[in-house]
Amino acid sequence: MSGRKSAWRIWAKALGAKEGKNDREADIIAGIRTLILIFYMVTNVAIVANAIRHWNDGPPIKIYVRDHSA
Repeated sequence: MSGRKSAWRIWAKALGAKEGKNDREADIIAGIRTLILIFYMVTNVAIVANAIRHWNDGPPIKIYVRDHSA
């Protein structure tokens, strides 16, 4: 078994239980699960990036100091 095919089998098993009637169907299901995982990761990165971008994004606080020298 080639390295790429072996890596795919390990990845597919890491995604969960093997589903499908045959190997071809199981590979399609593993591909769909991989796409779902990628979408989750992209969504999470977007959420975190937005939170970091808007960190302390409120209006600036103005401090007034009176001059008591007069």
